[in-house]
Amino acid sequence: MSVFISYILLGLSLAAPIGPVNAAQLDRGIKGGFLPAWFVGLGAITADGIYMLVVYLGIVHVVDTPFIQTFLWIFGGFILIYTGIESMVSAKELKAAHTRRAEPLHRSFMTGFMLSIMNPLTILFWLGIYGSVLAKTATEYGNQTLLLYSIAIFIGLLSWDVIMAAVSGGFRKILHHKMLTIISIISGIALIGFGLYFGAQGFLLLIEH
Repeated sequence: MSVFISYILLGLSLAAPIGPVNAAQLDRGIKGGFLPAWFVGLGAITADGIYMLVVYLGIVHVVDTPFIQTFLWIFGGFILIYTGIESMVSAKELKAAHTRRAEPLHRSFMTGFMLSIMNPLTILFWLGIYGSVLAKTATEYGNQTLLLYSIAIFIGLLSWDVIMAAVSGGFRKILHHKMLTIISIISGIALIGFGLYFGAQGFLLLIEH
């Protein structure tokens, strides 16, 4: 049981670092409450699951080619910049919780999914982390426990998703309108910053090849 819990904590630690998805969750939580923020996280976790499967099946070389990486960097950068600009523009229209019309949940889900699936760091991340987990688990415990510990990682990811959604959704209940607008603008700037970094990496890779 202690090993299972350690893998849950691993999932939590994987999801916790501030990145594009957390910035998007914060933005959606402030504007729409718990559910839109939660669905952003669910979309990202779905993308994580796809990349985990890619690593598990050993077909990581398909998405690790220079062409695919360049595409992911550039298109991912475009999505991040677009989402960031949208966040900053809509921050001006931020209203109180009882008057704000929340974004459709399917759109929140797709935002999280696209932010994660188009992030080339995600596949490198899962290749390094989950790849080592695969090797360690198969060596020490056998393949039959691999699914159990993979589920534990997902429990950790989902737990952080709920925490982020609850915190960001709670912000709009305790903070005044001006502060919420400032936080939303900062989230947008963070997303644009990530997008510019992604785009720069994509063009550098394009020049090299």
